[in-house]
Amino acid sequence: MTHQISTSANDASRRSFLKSTGAVAATAGVLASNLSRSVHAGEDNKIRVALIGCGGRGSGAAANALLVENQGPIELVAMADVFDHKLKSCYAGLQAQFPKQVDVPEERRFVDFDGYKKAMDCLKPGDVVVLTTPVAFRVIHFAYAISKGLNVFMEKPVTVDGPNSRRMLELAQLSIEKNLKVGVGLMCRHCDARGELYRRIKEGEIGDILLLRAYRMAGPTGSAATGPKPPDMSELMYQINRFHGFLWASGGAFSDFLIHNIDECCWMKDAWPVKAQASGGRHYRNEDVDQNFDSYSVEYTFEDGTKMMLNGRTIPGCKDEFASYAHGTKGSAIISTASHTPAKCKIYKGQSFTKANLLWQYPPNEPNPYQLEWNHFIAAIRDNEAYNEVERGVKASVVTSMGRMAAHTGVEITYDQMLNCEHEFAPGLENLNFDSPAPLQLGPDGKYPVPQPGILTDREYA
Repeated sequence: MTHQISTSANDASRRSFLKSTGAVAATAGVLASNLSRSVHAGEDNKIRVALIGCGGRGSGAAANALLVENQGPIELVAMADVFDHKLKSCYAGLQAQFPKQVDVPEERRFVDFDGYKKAMDCLKPGDVVVLTTPVAFRVIHFAYAISKGLNVFMEKPVTVDGPNSRRMLELAQLSIEKNLKVGVGLMCRHCDARGELYRRIKEGEIGDILLLRAYRMAGPTGSAATGPKPPDMSELMYQINRFHGFLWASGGAFSDFLIHNIDECCWMKDAWPVKAQASGGRHYRNEDVDQNFDSYSVEYTFEDGTKMMLNGRTIPGCKDEFASYAHGTKGSAIISTASHTPAKCKIYKGQSFTKANLLWQYPPNEPNPYQLEWNHFIAAIRDNEAYNEVERGVKASVVTSMGRMAAHTGVEITYDQMLNCEHEFAPGLENLNFDSPAPLQLGPDGKYPVPQPGILTDREYA
């Protein structure tokens, strides 16, 4: 998909985005023509929002929703989480920032494992639910949202294993048949700077892409480095609270952190890799008990033989880099250079990123893609435009999991092998309650199972 440069977050970039959503969106458009606009924006033109998952990403997504301008009223009316303190903190922050748009009385704040149902039950068909819990619960929550006729914004990744990837693809088709609008939090795809770079690459300004490079190397990030469970918390709640540390909950640091760099590189290539080989390791573990490697190095291969090299690391005291690059037969490009935003996209002649070789750069003051993705999403709802990002989100998630599994097993993994892998990390999550055992249990040695490359090669942990 392409974007044109625009000085308006609600104008040209949205039209360009909606114009280029592809075959999936086209299918939805046929169905959309039979439905009235009022169904998708509420009969009073107000969009009501429920937030499921009240951590930092949920707070950010809800704020972006309420910041959408000039497209009619939007209100947050229900919230749910399994941690009371997170819900209270999120509510207090949003209510202070948006006092006229946050209407969530005590009776519409739900702290329970089935709170997602209660929060969605507060909405009407055509309203919006925001799914920002750990990814393990995404399929369950998305299925209920579809049954309620709700438009959905879900955070990335959307899956971390084969069985749930296949289920999510089935749900994607069902959501299209119901003409629901679904956004996926791969916000780099909505970035004006990256969109302009993509257009220039497609027009041949760096020639044919020969190599893509992606890096996310920093110190410990999120809850990826996790110490022993505190005595005053159940095993289940501990693992959900420290979700980056456990593969069942998040896909670990690899899936949750590296997917953006992987996805933006695949966008520039306009293709998905077909296989991956990788390495990685656990280094200075000290008291940490999580399942993550501290470093990952992946060689992805596209169908035409082109390579994408990915490096991830969460070790303090080492060189930091958070960027993606493309190298072509005529020149090279910076896809992103300083985290997710601003991208600071540039094109160079040759392969050396020097000032003398600079041919083009996106101007400063880039619109924030976290806000742009919400502007596009809400506009599609109000205008009843075809809009469904789930299939692309699943593909990005499967490609990410493919690299992770290659590192964790030590064998080459193809896209089809990852998609059809039968190892489901956490079956039966729909039945969880506060007294349930955790999906991952300590072994006889008092440690959680970790990947064993070259020993355990058909699954990522026993």
